Amino acid sequence: MDYTPSELMIVNASRALRGSRVVFVGVGLPNIACNLARRDHTPSIELVYESGVFGAQPARLPLSIGDPTLVSRASSVTSISDLFMLYLQGGLVDVALLGGAQIDKYGNLNSTLIGDYAHPKIRLPGSGGACEIAINAKRFLVIMRLKRRAFVENLDFLTSPGHLDGGNAREKMGYPGAGPQLVITDRALFNFDNDDHEMTLIEVAAGETADSIRADVSWPLRVADHLKVMEGPTAVESAIIREQLDPDGLYR
Repeated sequence: MDYTPSELMIVNASRALRGSRVVFVGVGLPNIACNLARRDHTPSIELVYESGVFGAQPARLPLSIGDPTLVSRASSVTSISDLFMLYLQGGLVDVALLGGAQIDKYGNLNSTLIGDYAHPKIRLPGSGGACEIAINAKRFLVIMRLKRRAFVENLDFLTSPGHLDGGNAREKMGYPGAGPQLVITDRALFNFDNDDHEMTLIEVAAGETADSIRADVSWPLRVADHLKVMEGPTAVESAIIREQLDPDGLYR
């Protein structure tokens, strides 16, 4: 293979955004994936950053949500409160990309702490806007590396709600968004297309099998009847990532 596991994640996240209009962007891999989508297949995509920027068209890959390159050529720059209340809570965000330290079988995410709440082993960055994004975005995608310590049966803390305890739990809570639709990792893809809204393995990277993926998931994993192989980057996608978005290889 002439691509890295991170590049595999980036291109599959980018492809999942095809045809989307308003996308809430985070830093790191989600950032590259969204900017790849804008430069490759969906030029009309509107990138929204938590710092208050709507319709960003960064000339280079932003280093953070506070990077000045986000402001140049943006459609609008506003306060964080206006961005969340008018755009996100107003139902104008079509899709968001989120990550976390832990995820469970219903797509709930933990980015708060590892261990006991009163005496945590590790204190993580916390929610930021992730909880509100998970609730209010019309749908969201998860991008994170596949490790057994990350794919857990029980979260140490529920930071961002996915499908809660499955079924129509989100609807009962009155959440406007549809929740997580896809989990994109460096080794596999998962969706929630069943009545229980439980994570299901649908694609594996080259060299992986259902059993090798099961070994790094902490619950009995559902597997699709017809398992596909994840497609690597095209020549065009690789060129955009390596020459334009991340020439120094900080993320890829």
